[in-house]
Amino acid sequence: MYKTVWARLRVLTCRVRAARKDAGMVTSEYAMGIVAAVGFAVLLHQVVTSEGVSAQLTSLVRQALSAGA
Repeated sequence: MYKTVWARLRVLTCRVRAARKDAGMVTSEYAMGIVAAVGFAVLLHQVVTSEGVSAQLTSLVRQALSAGA
């Protein structure tokens, strides 16, 4: 019985080690992910701080605050 348990454990350990060999991102992929995230953040900041969106957000907040009064 113990031999069977150890054999199964050994197989699972080998599978985990094999999966880890190519798992995750390398440094260049992290760099590209960071560049993409920063680009998206800049684009989102430009949209949110534009006059039209800013006015709509201000109006929405004022409506929400005055709804309870």
